[in-house]
Amino acid sequence: MIRAALICASSLFIAVSSFSVASETIDVEYSRFYSHVKKLDNEDTQALQFAFGFVRVGEGRLCEVNEALIVTDKKTMPLEVSGEGRFTVPTEKALKLANALVRIDLNERANVCDMSVQLETKPEYLKQYYTKDELTFLYDQYEAFFNEMGSFLSFMMPSVKGLMLQFDDKELDFITPQGVHINNGVLHLEQDWIDNARGLTLPKAPLRVTAMASS
Repeated sequence: MIRAALICASSLFIAVSSFSVASETIDVEYSRFYSHVKKLDNEDTQALQFAFGFVRVGEGRLCEVNEALIVTDKKTMPLEVSGEGRFTVPTEKALKLANALVRIDLNERANVCDMSVQLETKPEYLKQYYTKDELTFLYDQYEAFFNEMGSFLSFMMPSVKGLMLQFDDKELDFITPQGVHINNGVLHLEQDWIDNARGLTLPKAPLRVTAMASS
C-alpha cells in the first residue's frame, strides 16, 4: 500500500470506528471522503482516483462489500462496487453541503474490517497497449500528486520511482515484446525504462496501475 494512501485511510477510519462494532452496515460522513477525493480534482491528477475498501484484520484480504450507497435526505444513489470489494465516490461539493452519508453494507462484522484507501488510475486508463506518451502521462500524474502532498508532508511522503501494473490473474507470468517481465501477476516499470520506452504491449489490460514509491 502506498504510504500516502495509508495517511488518508487513518482519518477515514476514525469515522468508521465510531459506529456500532456489531453492525454490518456502516454510515460514514461523505465530507470525510470529499476531503480526500477533492485533492485529485485538478488537471495534474485527472487520471487518478481513490478506491475505498475494508481490509480484514489479521488476514490482509479485502472484506466483502454487499452494497455502497450515497444517502441524502432527498435521494439515495448506488455506488459501483468492484469484484474485489472496492468503490469510488464522486467529487461533489453539493453532497458535502447536503450532509450526505456513505452507507456501506458489509458481509462481515464491521469490527473486524479496517478502512483501506488505494490510489490508482481510473478504469479508462487500463489498456492492453500503451504508447510511450501514455506511460509518461501516468507517471507524471503520480509524480504531481506526490509532489503536491509532499509540499506540506515532505518528511513523510515517498517519491515516485516508476509504475506498478497488477493483473487479475495472480499467477500470470509473461515476457512482453519489449522484454519486461510480468511475475505472479505484477509488472514493475522503473522510471528509466519509461523514459526510454517505445510503448508497451500486454497480454491483457491490467486490473490496476499504481505508483512504485521509495522513501
